[in-house]
Formats: sequence, C-alpha cells, structure tokens
Amino acid sequence: MNDEATFYDSNILVYAFDESEPLKKKKCEKLVLAVFNGRAKGIVSNQVLAEVFFILTQKVRKPISGEKAVRVVFGFLKSTNWIKINYSFETVAKAAKQTSKHKTHFWDTLIAETMLENQVFKIFTENEKDFSKIKQIKAVSPL
Repeated sequence: MNDEATFYDSNILVYAFDESEPLKKKKCEKLVLAVFNGRAKGIVSNQVLAEVFFILTQKVRKPISGEKAVRVVFGFLKSTNWIKINYSFETVAKAAKQTSKHKTHFWDTLIAETMLENQVFKIFTENEKDFSKIKQIKAVSPL
C-alpha cells in the first residue's frame, strides 16, 4: 500500500464529529477533512467504522442520533478519497495469538493485524501506548 497513506483509528474519527471535545474536534476534523478533500490519503477499516457508529451514538458525552451517525459512516463508505480495508478470519486468528503473546488489547491488535496484512504501517491514534507494542507500526498522536 502507499507509504503516504495513514490509517485512522476510531478515536480520531470520533473526535472529528464529537461536539463534547472542542479542542480535539478541531484538530481531528482538520485531519479528516484533508482526506475527504483529497489533500491527504486516509485508510479506515470495517472495524473502525463500526466503532465510530457505536461510540458516537452511545459512548460520547453528547451522543448523536442514529440517523446522523449513519450519515457519518456512509460518508466514509461512499468517499473515493478514503481507502477501506477489512479483516478476515485469518486476521482474527493472528490478532488472538499476538494478543496472548504480547499482552495487548485484542481490538487494537486486530486493527494492527489488519493494517499489516494491507501493508499499512502508520496510524493516527490517541492510543500510542498500545500500538507502540507492535514494532512494525508507527503510532502518531495528532493530539
């Protein structure tokens, strides 16, 4: 995959739409809009988009409606500027092994294994600590 393309973790996407975190929203919204506008190359996975829907509707301090969250997710799905990648049964097996071996969080490890299978090595995330345990991936916090 293109070295310039960066994977976006769900926390970065959520902040771009979360009204309860105005400072983080401003930074993340700028990053997300750069991809939508074709100025940057961004990658998301099916897992991340599912997390975004769930978090925006149920976990943030100011949840949004299901209808609005659908529009957010569909915006990523329909955009030709966002690269979408998915995981397989094999990815889940690899993530389970790595989680057990390195004592990492399963869902982050599943993202990491999905990235590695698609030759993506950089992620924008607030969670640098956990992703730093996976040596092939460079975790960058834009916050």
